[in-house]
Amino acid sequence: MSVNYAAGLSNFPHIHKGRVGLPEIFDEPDVLDEKITELVNLIKTSEYIVFHTGAGISTTAGIPDFRGPKGVWTLESKGLSPQVNIDFDEAIPTKTHRAILALQKLGIVKYVVSQNIDGLHLRSGYPRCQLSELHGNMFVEKCEKCGHEYYRRSPVSTMTQKRTGNLCLQKGKRGLTNCRGKLRDTILDWEDSLPYGDLENAEKHSKKADLSICLGTTLQIVPSGKLPLFTLKNKGGKMVIVNLQKTKYDKKADILIHSYVDDVMVGVMKGLGLEIPEYNKELYLSITTRFPDEKLKIKPKEEQKGMTETEERIGQLDSSIKTEQKSDLINETTEEILNRSNLGHISIHQLSENGVKKLNGNSSNSKRTLPDEKLNEGLTKHVKLEEKDF
Repeated sequence: MSVNYAAGLSNFPHIHKGRVGLPEIFDEPDVLDEKITELVNLIKTSEYIVFHTGAGISTTAGIPDFRGPKGVWTLESKGLSPQVNIDFDEAIPTKTHRAILALQKLGIVKYVVSQNIDGLHLRSGYPRCQLSELHGNMFVEKCEKCGHEYYRRSPVSTMTQKRTGNLCLQKGKRGLTNCRGKLRDTILDWEDSLPYGDLENAEKHSKKADLSICLGTTLQIVPSGKLPLFTLKNKGGKMVIVNLQKTKYDKKADILIHSYVDDVMVGVMKGLGLEIPEYNKELYLSITTRFPDEKLKIKPKEEQKGMTETEERIGQLDSSIKTEQKSDLINETTEEILNRSNLGHISIHQLSENGVKKLNGNSSNSKRTLPDEKLNEGLTKHVKLEEKDF
């Protein structure tokens, strides 16, 4: 689905969009190597690292930046009409997104603060609980009543926090009725306030950090651009900036790197002795049970010889997944098992004579029906693991 993000925002004076068209700067190869080595050493000696990411980390995914030589606002300031219909759902996480994910899994990265609306951090598998998306996400709808977020496979149909026409399907505390609050997109317009929860977490983690690494951002937009400065107020706190143009806080940076972000992160991972993981399409798990009091049977690892890769992924799940007939939420253990970073939307259903009942509140994109011949298989548990694009 193609989306013209810039056209979806209200008209806003260019003077308030920051400095645009700044020339790109490139460090000499030997200088770049020295700076990357210095950054690697900083990472090794830091205890609480927070990344601050901007549009520059997504350009290799085919998503243009805003203030570079060919950026959206740069061309617009010259009276040009940039062709910025972007297939957000076709974009895949860059090497930088995947490197950050790998560092998070190892506990090296504690939090990410992003100004991007492309959803690539979440698509890479980065956990939402360690991410602030300060300017919204093209793929997320949020209930204006209970605050529940819905992550969609395609960009939401509206922008600038308008009502999408969808209703919240989350259950109330007693599980008797749906919330039915109206859903809104999460994309901010120019003068909208930042989402309180995301901003609060971004400030909290920036203050806790002893190293803030800024990637692909000129740090011009406030309050996002000022968050890394909280780290400098800590004793021994340091800030690193990686960007092709000058930024507002270059003089405050302990290390200033002018190069492509992907190249820098490739060098960092090499210096740490780590590999950047390949991107795998999200896996959508749909579990349908006829008898919720029975345990789901999944083959243990030693019985998986000759299985396909998809079947092996199923086999990695714990075999003690249970569902509760009278509960609309899966138990805590099940959520811990299923809500892993390499899984996409999870949908658990209970199969009864009256049809299929959805037991958890996640996306409704998963299949809800089974072939008729499957309905009479008694105790059989049906596990469908589907690989799909967003």
